[in-house]
Amino acid sequence: MSSSPVTPGHVLAEPSPPDPRGRVGTPRYALAQPPSPPEGIGRVVTAMITPFTAEGELDLDGAQQVADHLVESGTETILVNGTTGESPTLRGEEPWHLLRAVRDAVGDRATLMVGTGTNDTVKTVTSTRRASEEGADAVLVVTPYYNRPDQRGLLKHFSTAAEATELPVVLYDIPGRTGCAIAVDTLAELAAIENIVGVKDATGDLGKASDLAFATAGSPGGFVQWSGSDEMNLPLLAVGAVGVISVAAHLVGPEIAEMIRVFPTDPARARELHLQCMPLHRALFRESSPAPLKGALSARWLPAGPVRPPLADATSETVSVLLAALEPIEADR
Repeated sequence: MSSSPVTPGHVLAEPSPPDPRGRVGTPRYALAQPPSPPEGIGRVVTAMITPFTAEGELDLDGAQQVADHLVESGTETILVNGTTGESPTLRGEEPWHLLRAVRDAVGDRATLMVGTGTNDTVKTVTSTRRASEEGADAVLVVTPYYNRPDQRGLLKHFSTAAEATELPVVLYDIPGRTGCAIAVDTLAELAAIENIVGVKDATGDLGKASDLAFATAGSPGGFVQWSGSDEMNLPLLAVGAVGVISVAAHLVGPEIAEMIRVFPTDPARARELHLQCMPLHRALFRESSPAPLKGALSARWLPAGPVRPPLADATSETVSVLLAALEPIEADR
């Protein structure tokens, strides 16, 4: 990665005045085009479900079918062992069996990201190193949950994980699930580490996303944002996100891919696509995710299976609402 302060897709202008929060000399960039994603990670990343058999065992054949469906629907990078993939209840070697099966299915048609973050730094480092050995293209490291470290602890946790690999590292800021947010100043400091290339933003805070885009301009390896909440996809693109890490792309991958593609030149069309998908985005979280998504995929004859306890399978009512939101989108294709 280049150490140049100029990242792809940016035009260097005059240095900015002092940041009101105390940082000085941050370069101001005029965005001539959407920022480019880092090597090895696409604009459309899908957080893939983990299919299980009726007995709750890992369904690797099903995982390969789902992975193929995602690539055919516009996914460029597949995330395995994320929350949508039920990472809290994957056991032992299952994440690595899943990674290998998906790799075999997609070959060089898509890159693979694996979730390696936990609330234990040593375990996170071990998983991150294993991801490198297993041939992942990138890792996703979530904010430690439940023990809720302060910003000093977060800085140490994420930097230690990044030191354990040469792979691109994407941070995952989702305070609604972890009870712990990554501050803009902390993210800006982490962005100075060359292989920390961006953040999956599931905060719902557009002001923070805007502050972060300003604060991380010119980071050594480039630092970008992906929308981590489908209902925020278009708003985050508007403040400079490079793409999405999506749940909904299992069902509306072509529409999400088109929205990202046309946004720079036809924002009205991008808005139309985003709003068309909003009822579906909402329905996907009527009950605990990924239960509604798995129900809809099963209804569309894709292997999904049940969720593992303590999650409960989606009710028939929720699946019906989700399918009702999906049908007009499918009819327009």
